[in-house]
Amino acid sequence: MAGNGADNAGQNPPQGLQGLIACLTGAGYGRAEPAILQPAPLFLDLAGEDIRGRLYITSDSAGGEFCLRPEYTIPVCRDYLASPLAGEPASFSYLGRVFRFRPHGPGEFDQAGLESFGRTDREAADAEILTLALEAAEVGGSAPLHVRFGDAGLFTGLLAALDLPPVWLRRIRRAHSRGLSLADFLKASEAAATSDHSGVLAALEGVDRKGARALVEDLLSIAGISSVGGRSASEIAERFLEQSTLQAGAGFSPEKKELIENWLAVEGNPDDCARRLRALADSARLDMGAGLDAFDARLGFIAARGFDLSRLTFAASFGRNLDYYTGFVFEAHDPRRTDGRPVVGGGRYDGLMRTLGAGADIPAVGAAIWCERLVDPAAGAAE
Repeated sequence: MAGNGADNAGQNPPQGLQGLIACLTGAGYGRAEPAILQPAPLFLDLAGEDIRGRLYITSDSAGGEFCLRPEYTIPVCRDYLASPLAGEPASFSYLGRVFRFRPHGPGEFDQAGLESFGRTDREAADAEILTLALEAAEVGGSAPLHVRFGDAGLFTGLLAALDLPPVWLRRIRRAHSRGLSLADFLKASEAAATSDHSGVLAALEGVDRKGARALVEDLLSIAGISSVGGRSASEIAERFLEQSTLQAGAGFSPEKKELIENWLAVEGNPDDCARRLRALADSARLDMGAGLDAFDARLGFIAARGFDLSRLTFAASFGRNLDYYTGFVFEAHDPRRTDGRPVVGGGRYDGLMRTLGAGADIPAVGAAIWCERLVDPAAGAAE
């Protein structure tokens, strides 16, 4: 599968990386070569704050914005959706240049990885991606890596079981993916809500949603305001309602806050953590059985592939700073490195295909390997 303008340099990887890509293609992950030039809006909308601010962006004569490929997942997904395989199980690997601004390092560097699409046996696919990515990294020269992982889907299931209002659900999920503690998130939310239009927010407190929206829209109409910063009066009213919900703490009781804090504090041996999470769910009378059964099944598939589970650490607070992850997420670290940067990172992103134009969600999981970090523990510190 190759996009227009395929990275021809990636066809002939450095000698030290040929074994890595051979490991992936030999496991049935066909080589993908997506185009280097990609539509910039996709990455601005989907790739997360960490990548958005480091894109190399250009435009064409018609004003369309493009960027140099900053990572492989979205480009490989786009090519898959444009192919006859769309919607069917398919697996791809890649090795080539990606381009991101780095103040203390080169703006182009090699990245390898693998992506699996369309498999409904999600836990088995998660286990395969994790263990195969680590195997390929070791073939490429890395030391045995230690894995820290989390489960964005399990955490989302907890928030849904707590029946939180959509604004809390959305913002807590985003804070979790960015590694913010619940306490830090709440402080930031309270500061924003109390310092911004506090008089209007106080007036909205306790008013039914329909009446509150009408009040805000009437105030804007009286002031002669139809839009601000591209937002319509209705969108501005919705923003006020969200801030009012946050300020009032509606739907977010102290008991729910305590449960979330206790949940996010769970970390350590995966089997022990699974038992602790079940105990928390049972104590709150929440139906988390399906998600926790999937958690246990994934561990079973990882073990069945011969992986030493002592190299795994689960952290309920762990998330990866990319907006499209929906389930299992992980990073693999070289204990010799002192900068904390991962050598391998990845996870599940079942909702990304729909965002890219598919008619429905397509199961998807993948991992990226930072090639410059495979051999030299001091390399890639600027990333």
